[in-house]
Amino acid sequence: MGLGYVFCVCAIAVVLQLCLFSVSATKTYIVHMKHHQKPGIYATHGEWYSDHFQSLTAADPDSLLYTYDAAYHGFAAAMSPEEAESLRQSDSVLGVYEDAVYNLHTTRTPEFLGLDSDLGPWVGHSLQELNQASQDVIIGVLDTGVWPESKSFSDSNMADIPARWRGECQAADDFDPKIHCNKKLIGARFFSKGYNTMASGGGSKESQSPRDGDGHGTHTASTAAGFQVENASLLGYAAGNARGMATHARLATYRVCWKTGCLGSDILAAMDRAILDGVDVLSLSLGGGSAPYARDTIAVGAFAAMEKGIFVSCSAGNSGPTRASLANVAPWIMTVGAGTLDRDFPAFAALGNGLKYTGVSLYSGEGMGSKLAELVYNNNGGNTSGNLCLAGSLDPGAVRGKVVLCDRGISARVEKGSVVKEAGGVGMILANTAASGEELVADSHLLPAVAVGRKVGDLIRQYVKTAKNPTAGLSFGGTVVNVKPSPVVAAFSSRGPNMVTPQILKPDVIGPGVNILAAWPQGVGPTGLEKDARKTQFNIMSGTSMSCPHISGLAALLKAAHPDWSPSAIKSALMTTAYTVDNANSPLRDAADYSLSTPWAHGAGHVDPHKALSPGLVYDATPDDYVSFLCSLDYTDDAVQLIARRPNATCSSSRRFRDPGQLNYPSFSVVFGGGKKNSRVVRYTRELTNVGPAGSAYVAEIEVPSTVGATVKPSKLVFGNVGEKLRYTVTFVSKKDVDYSLTSGFGSITWKNAQHQVRSPVSFSWTLRL
Repeated sequence: MGLGYVFCVCAIAVVLQLCLFSVSATKTYIVHMKHHQKPGIYATHGEWYSDHFQSLTAADPDSLLYTYDAAYHGFAAAMSPEEAESLRQSDSVLGVYEDAVYNLHTTRTPEFLGLDSDLGPWVGHSLQELNQASQDVIIGVLDTGVWPESKSFSDSNMADIPARWRGECQAADDFDPKIHCNKKLIGARFFSKGYNTMASGGGSKESQSPRDGDGHGTHTASTAAGFQVENASLLGYAAGNARGMATHARLATYRVCWKTGCLGSDILAAMDRAILDGVDVLSLSLGGGSAPYARDTIAVGAFAAMEKGIFVSCSAGNSGPTRASLANVAPWIMTVGAGTLDRDFPAFAALGNGLKYTGVSLYSGEGMGSKLAELVYNNNGGNTSGNLCLAGSLDPGAVRGKVVLCDRGISARVEKGSVVKEAGGVGMILANTAASGEELVADSHLLPAVAVGRKVGDLIRQYVKTAKNPTAGLSFGGTVVNVKPSPVVAAFSSRGPNMVTPQILKPDVIGPGVNILAAWPQGVGPTGLEKDARKTQFNIMSGTSMSCPHISGLAALLKAAHPDWSPSAIKSALMTTAYTVDNANSPLRDAADYSLSTPWAHGAGHVDPHKALSPGLVYDATPDDYVSFLCSLDYTDDAVQLIARRPNATCSSSRRFRDPGQLNYPSFSVVFGGGKKNSRVVRYTRELTNVGPAGSAYVAEIEVPSTVGATVKPSKLVFGNVGEKLRYTVTFVSKKDVDYSLTSGFGSITWKNAQHQVRSPVSFSWTLRL
């Protein structure tokens, strides 16, 4: 009788617990497990994770979405917040984190970078030799999938797939591996369980397939490693040959992004799979905001990839020119900003007062002719969003047959053109505001449209407001090349300083990211709008999403030329050989206002692949160095173990850097007044590895602002052998009696000889008056 009563009470308690768990909405959580505590009765960690999850929650087995192995120790599962809290109380669990949404960071490039075939040998490597070697390099692209029919993914004359490849192409209703994969596109997977869990709460589900229904993934994959395609263009614009950076490298695509974004659980699963598949380079043109590394899914997955010798390249974000707006700032990630090409697409706005202003456009339809039309601005019947041309904000009666002046911002640029067209407008002038400054980004609008900078925009706004009968006509100038100055740092490219770790300078480099021509799906119009029925095999896009795969492809070439180089060595080669002078022989400028750019915008500079192949010296770093770096951040042992996937990792004094900036990084970020001592003296030691000839000698050259003193000891380094490592110490001193409030400064340290200039940018900031 007593036992029965106890059983009844326990059953009621379990039912109550299950009821409580079912009250809250289901969300996806990523669970970090104590990997080394797996009981011996389980054959795999996956079995243990599943059993542990079900024993502590009311979830059914299908709620376990992913079990991670190579990139993370743990799993992702759909559960209620109460169930998540129950897991947090388990001694086998290190942490439980709610899934996060990441976003996409939305050709003449090879010639601009010097990758065309008629420039002769590349420092001991002919282009033919590099192409042959790069067939052994595999680039994994995490994005919106792939359009496999594109000519950019042809496998013409490619050798057999490397035997070490362990990946596959997933079958789907619209994707047949036997037809759609080949010796170029050797892998195509999709990861949607996190997205589907979110979509089940009211979002729209999509076709579950590796196929790209957006265009972004096809564009980035072909930029990294697309096969050369002749006579490529976007409806006549940018006509010529389109090719990726590493035309003979293999591609594996991992679809992780869907209409509502990219879920961290899906990204982590794809990184986990890509590591196991055997990729050499990972390219991610996506990200979120800055967060501590233990809470940054991409940073955690990238650490595991780096430890396996995989180079990870990520976009810096499109939140510029706002200060401290970077994403993907972990030092084991290559953080890529965006610059312009020497190519432009001029368009013109002629006003009724006789003035003619130059802007840009990729409009390819019939123009307006020579007759001017009435120009209107903010004609919205009292709707205050009319100046932004948001959906539903324009009065067709006031707009029909007229050119509409629209302010840039809030909605997509091409969406504004669509709104104007639907309201009956015959053209649009898209004018920048202070937020986007003088940066011009061309778009393939649905109606005649010209984008202009803020200064010109202000002049046109004033004209509309003061003229009795304002009129305008739009015309289009096609494609022009050899534009000067270029490159210019894109205004949208996210900026430093690095707020997660101020002692690490980010971004690392910039690459071409404005008006980039690359492959495009036949099922998506060039604007990406559902109402855009136009078809094109190539499209022109802008964003750090476009610059990131350029660097991914270049990293593949460096990996082909130097298969024994670590990811850190490849990063160093790309950074220390980057240039900071444009094609007009002037310092790089910022498109936001055409002021001089700084390393907080361009990092080490614009990549130079020729020089990167033979950098002379490299700053290398091991996984253990990165663990010491993490310990210097005062992270808990649990946090370090989560990131490094090392169950016994502890931060003893012997493995902790005294300062995060002590990491052997190819750049310097000096913070005066920071830390416990509020010091005006910062001293760092770096180690250089000789990858040039034996007997190479280098001397140091320092450039610093007048408010800083600096010395390097020794000031000369002589490397007797290839692979030899030598150290130097640099001491920075903030001078006295100067008000440093709200100031920053920049300089460089360069190790030089007749053949090489190994340059490291230096940023200076002051947290207190000293």
